[in-house]
Amino acid sequence: MLNVKPAWKNWQLLTEKGRHIWAFKPDSTALDQHLHNVEALSQADIDQFKADFSFDKAENPNSGDQVFRASALQKQYADYKGPLPQTSSSKADTIAKAVVKGINYYASLQSEDGHWPGDYGGPLFLLPGLLIASYISSTPFPQAHQEMMKLYIFNHQNKDAGWGMHIEGESTMFGTVMQYVSLRILGVDKEHEALSKARAWMQLNGGVTGIPSWGKFYLATLNLFDWDGFNSLFPEMWLFPKWLPFHPWRYWCHSRMVYLPMAYCYAQRIQVPENEFILSLREELYGDTFASIDWPKQRNALCPKDDYTKLSPVLKWMNLFTNSYEKVSCSWLRKKALAYILRYLNAEDAQTDYIDIGPVNKAINSICIWHAYGRESEQFKKHVARWYDYLWVAEDGMKMSGYNGSQLWDTAFASRAILESDLGKLFPETIQKSYHFIDLSQIKTEHATHNEFFRHPMIGCWPFSTAENGWPVADCTAEGLSATLVIHASGLIKQVIDDSRIEQAVDQILSYQNKDGGWATYELTRAPKWLEKLNPSEVFADIMIDYSWTECTAACVISLLDIQERYPQYKTTAIREAIRSGLAFILKQQRADGSWYGGWAVCFTYATWFAVEALSHAKDKGFLDETVLLKSMSQACEFLVVQQKLDGGWGETFESCSKLQYTQANKSQVVNTAWALLTLLTAEFKDKNIIEAGVEVLLGRQTEIGDWSQENISGVFNYNCMITYANYRNIFPLWALGRYYNEVI
Repeated sequence: MLNVKPAWKNWQLLTEKGRHIWAFKPDSTALDQHLHNVEALSQADIDQFKADFSFDKAENPNSGDQVFRASALQKQYADYKGPLPQTSSSKADTIAKAVVKGINYYASLQSEDGHWPGDYGGPLFLLPGLLIASYISSTPFPQAHQEMMKLYIFNHQNKDAGWGMHIEGESTMFGTVMQYVSLRILGVDKEHEALSKARAWMQLNGGVTGIPSWGKFYLATLNLFDWDGFNSLFPEMWLFPKWLPFHPWRYWCHSRMVYLPMAYCYAQRIQVPENEFILSLREELYGDTFASIDWPKQRNALCPKDDYTKLSPVLKWMNLFTNSYEKVSCSWLRKKALAYILRYLNAEDAQTDYIDIGPVNKAINSICIWHAYGRESEQFKKHVARWYDYLWVAEDGMKMSGYNGSQLWDTAFASRAILESDLGKLFPETIQKSYHFIDLSQIKTEHATHNEFFRHPMIGCWPFSTAENGWPVADCTAEGLSATLVIHASGLIKQVIDDSRIEQAVDQILSYQNKDGGWATYELTRAPKWLEKLNPSEVFADIMIDYSWTECTAACVISLLDIQERYPQYKTTAIREAIRSGLAFILKQQRADGSWYGGWAVCFTYATWFAVEALSHAKDKGFLDETVLLKSMSQACEFLVVQQKLDGGWGETFESCSKLQYTQANKSQVVNTAWALLTLLTAEFKDKNIIEAGVEVLLGRQTEIGDWSQENISGVFNYNCMITYANYRNIFPLWALGRYYNEVI
C-alpha cells in the first residue's frame, strides 16, 4: 500500500463531468467553493508541505501520482471478488490473477462520473505562463497553492542549477529563466541558494537575451524585455484574404490559438509598470546592462541549448519586412486587426467555456481579457475560475497540466483494455461508468461561431478531455467510437449511444481524412508543408500545420474497420475507400528498419503498435495486397525483436522523439513493453519465447495491490517536449496481458 503522508490528506480532488479541481481543506465538494478558501497557512503547515512533498528528481523525475491514488484507494472498492474462470492451464491462471488484480486496482481510481483522473504534467514552461498572468492581473493564487507551486519548481531543478523545458530534459535558457521568474513571483528571495545558482547558470550560458521567442514574449509582458527585442507578430495578417496559403486560419489550431493572443499583447505592448520588484528582477537577470541593451539585435538571439528548430531564411526575410512595418504601421488598420482578434478571443472563450484549447493560450488569453475588460469583468472572472482546471497535485508539488486533462482519451483506452478478454466482463460496474462518461463526452451541439472562426464541424465527435473543452479531435473520435462499439458488444450495458450518434461519429471521421490518405489531429491539413518555414518557435518542430500522423490514421482506420463489421450497410463504398487509402498512408510511413515514428508518445514502440494493429485488423478483408500487409507486419516484428532488452522487455527514452531514432532506455519500461507485446500478439508472431519474456516483465513489475510503478515519461508533442500520461502504466499492461490471456486459455 502507499505510504500516505499527512499533508497529502489536506488536498482533495473534486470532479464533475470530467472537470478536475484540487482543493485545499475544502469545506464542500462544490467545485467553485475552492476559490473562497483563502485560509492562511501556519508555519507548521508550510513545514509539513516541505516534508511531505520532498521529491528526489535524481531517483526518477516522474511522480507516481501518489496523492490522487492514495485518496482514491481509500474507497478500496472492487467490482469483482469472486472466483476466477476455470482454465486448463496454470499459465492462464497466473495471467488471469494478474489481470483481475490489475483491473480491481485500476477500477478503484475511477471517478464517479466514469473517467480516470490522472497526472498530465511534464512540460515546465506551462506554470510560469499562468503565474505571469496572475501577477500581471494582480490575481494571486491562495497561499496553499503558491507553496505547492514553489515546491514543484524547486523539486525539478537540475543538478546544474538550471531547469529543462520538461521534467526529464537538460537545462535550457527557456526553462531556467521561466522557473526563476516564477519563483520570484511566488515570493522566493533573490538570495535563495537555488536562485543564486540559477543566475550563475544563465550567465554561464550566454545570458537571458538568448531566451527563445516564447520566453521573450513572456518577459516583455513583465517589462523584463523590451518589445523592440521581439519580432513583430504582424496582427494585420489576420485581415488578409483567406485564400492566401499563409493566412493564420491555416495554421495548426494550437499554434493559431497561441499566436492569436500573442498578437494582441504585442500590438497593445502590454507590460506591467516598473516597480521595485520589476526593477530588482531586471538587475538580477541582466546586471546593470538592461538600459544599454540594443534590443532589436536580440530578436533572434538564442542560447545554443534551446536551438532545436532553425529559423528559416524565409522567416528571417518576413521578420525584416514586418519589423520594418512596425515603424510605419497604419493606426486604423492596426485598430481593425485588434478588434477582429478580440472577437476571435471571445469566441474561443465562449466555445470552450473559458477552458480554451490548451494551457499556453489559456494563460495568454487571460492576459488579453484582463487588458480588454478589466480585473472585475465577468469575462476575466470566468477565466480565473478555469485556471484551477489546469492544476494538478502530485507528490512533487502542484503543476500545470498540458491540457485540462486526458479524460476521454484515457477512458476510451481503459475500456478497450479491460474488455480485451472476457475477464473484463467480471467488472460490469466499471464498464457501465466508463460508458456513461463516453456518452457524456460526445459533442452534441455546434457552436454558433464555428464557421466564422475556422472550427471543424464537431457534432458526433469526441474531444481529448471533456465536452466542455469542446475541441473535437479525429483520433479521439475514433477511440471514443471504438470503445463504444466494444462496450456495446460486451452486453454489459443498456445502449444509450444510438445508431444515429454512431453514424454522426463515422461521418466526422470520414470528414477528417486528408488528401494523402492520412488523418491529422483537430482539423484537415489546411496548407502545404512549406508553411513550416515560417515556424518562429525555435524549440518545437512541425507546429505550423496539422500533419497526418501514423497513430491518428491507424486509430481512424481501426474504428472504420469495426464499423464495417458491425454496420456493413452504412456508407460501405466511402468507408472502404477511406480504409484503403488510410492503409496505404500507413504503409508509406514505415521506415526502412520496419518501424513507425510516433508523434504523440515515446515513440517507435507506440506508433508501430498502432500501425500493426490497423494492418492486422485489415488482413483478409481485401483492402490491399495481402502479401504487402504481411511483409510490413513481419518487418515491424523483426524491428521489435532487435530492440528487445536482455530482461525480455522494451524501453525507449524521450530522445527517440527528439532525435528521430530509437534510443534505448537503461532499463525496460512497462509501457513500451506492453506496446511491443500488443504488436507481436496482433501480428501473430511465431516465436512465443520472445512474447513470454515480455509478459514475464509485466508480471514481475506488477505490485502487490495490482499497480505498476511510474517509470519514464511516455508522452510527447512537437518532437521536443515530453508529457506525462500517468494512466498509461495501468492501461497498456492490462491490455497486453488481456490479449495474452486470450492466447493461453
